[in-house]
Amino acid sequence: MLTRRQALKSLATIPLINGCTTSNLPTNRNYSPSGMPLRRVRVSRSRIIRSIAGLRPFRPSGFVVNAQRMNDKVIIHNYGHGGGGITLSWGTSHLAMELANETEFKRCAILGCGAAGLSAARLMQTAGWDVTIYAKDLPPNTTSNVAGGQWSPTSVFEEQVATPKFLQQFESAMRHAYRYYQDLVGSEYGVRWISNYNLANDVANPNSLYSKYASMYPQQRLLEPTEHPFNAGTITHFDTMLVEPAVYLPKLMNDVQIAGGKINVRNFHGLSEILSLAEPVIINCTGLGSRELFGDKDLIPIKGQLTFLLPQEEVQYIIVGNEGLYMFPRSDGILLGGTFERNQWDIQPDPQITDRLINGHKAFFSAMQDPWS
Repeated sequence: MLTRRQALKSLATIPLINGCTTSNLPTNRNYSPSGMPLRRVRVSRSRIIRSIAGLRPFRPSGFVVNAQRMNDKVIIHNYGHGGGGITLSWGTSHLAMELANETEFKRCAILGCGAAGLSAARLMQTAGWDVTIYAKDLPPNTTSNVAGGQWSPTSVFEEQVATPKFLQQFESAMRHAYRYYQDLVGSEYGVRWISNYNLANDVANPNSLYSKYASMYPQQRLLEPTEHPFNAGTITHFDTMLVEPAVYLPKLMNDVQIAGGKINVRNFHGLSEILSLAEPVIINCTGLGSRELFGDKDLIPIKGQLTFLLPQEEVQYIIVGNEGLYMFPRSDGILLGGTFERNQWDIQPDPQITDRLINGHKAFFSAMQDPWS
């Protein structure tokens, strides 16, 4: 039986049978380091299937994972992941679990049913806790559902205000998350390894994520112009995992319920309502909601807008660093991003931004060498 990779590779070569000249034959530059054919994304307005926008819960000094006592409750915070919510969720939830295990209790409430809340719930269950999730929204209506899903904790904090203590916590969360996600790779959870091409060449910066944490970006190396099919100079290749929120989040929610967890839809209007819960330990994964519920005024929204094109199964690579744009090939569509609009609360897609995404990606992919097209 053909593997997925063999099938895609054979599909990529079909046009060669129909009269392509030898000058159009694919060369090594047309394949990823893992041997996958690099096919052109077909960008046009006629292929748009939806545009969406969401708000990243961003704190300049980074996410919050800590514990505090309020009345007779232990509140464990796990929020403020910025652009790294899906990426870091298992890692920060692991840190939250460690704090919870320092208490004498074994029953907890989880506030929120996005990536952070669901991963926290599963980790608490595996640690022997009785778990109830309380959430205003469930998948597919969470902020995590609007995430791109590339495993890479970008836009999580600002270097100039992050403390050494936070940076240590960040690295710990990153390493835990990297390991947890590897156990979920496969179609069941919608997680897979995929080639990335970074046009910004951030790897040359010793302070970049790719340089500091190179072991978590395997197959990382600089590619000369003759080693890739894109209309660009030297670029960086590495592999990351890609998480499909539409598959991943419902699966996690189902896992929580199978393990005996309860999920209650509830909208909290203030801290007093939260403190009235029966559970002695409350893990706060409310994201941007923590601004009002817990008074964290350092927490601000960063609006991100995405446009999806019809899916292309033959596209099996990620593009980042294309003048601020990125492309992720998901099963629910070719995802085109991105934007980073600080302090913007409006979640309506902006048609002008859609135009910028379409025009920018169309120019890039039109110039790509694809001998199979």
